Amino acid sequence: MAADGRPGVLVFDVNETLTDMTPLAARLEDIGLPGHLLPVWFAGVLRDGLALSLAGGRATFAEVGGDVLRTLLARRGPGGADPAAAVDHVLTGLPELPVHPDVPEGVRALHAAGHRLITLTNGSADTTRAVVDRAGCADCFEAHLDVQGAGGQWKPAPAAYAYALRAVDVPPGAATMVAVHPWDIDGAARAGLSTVWLRRTPVPYPSTARSADREATGVADLARLLGAAPPG
Repeated sequence: MAADGRPGVLVFDVNETLTDMTPLAARLEDIGLPGHLLPVWFAGVLRDGLALSLAGGRATFAEVGGDVLRTLLARRGPGGADPAAAVDHVLTGLPELPVHPDVPEGVRALHAAGHRLITLTNGSADTTRAVVDRAGCADCFEAHLDVQGAGGQWKPAPAAYAYALRAVDVPPGAATMVAVHPWDIDGAARAGLSTVWLRRTPVPYPSTARSADREATGVADLARLLGAAPPG
């Protein structure tokens, strides 16, 4: 919500917040890696991408993701799939990911209630467009942004949130970050945005991070919390 209580801009994280990444586990198995390494891979991508940003470097999600996959393949030992083909097989699955079941209903309800909806990802805006379009709610979003527009500085760098605010021409008090990742919530809060933590798992919120202003179990639940009824 905006500072005056009216519907404002809702800035959605994408990976795990909107998208269900679990189908990528099957792609890991296709290249000879255990599917249970999916969280390890994703955490490694975030770790290395954020570390690179802190050091003043720049790389895309796909570039970092490929490096982490090659590391996992090397640790498995020789005799597996060609690394280049293996990386391509996993990364081409990103635009094909489904959204969580609550997303289409929630997004449509929020849009119908007058909220402006955008996405901001450390990944690719083109990937986001593909996912949202396949989910049938592309018309509910006015922009899909990625951190390459912020000089390649990954969230939670302040520049990433500032870029999103410039893109939609609103002050921080008129925007709310919606994310499943506490580090994203913390970063957005420090940048002056309101925040909503989507608690999709029982994992507790870290005590060291700034608390979210609201908590919801999914996008449809968030719509209900904000008084947005599902469109008829």
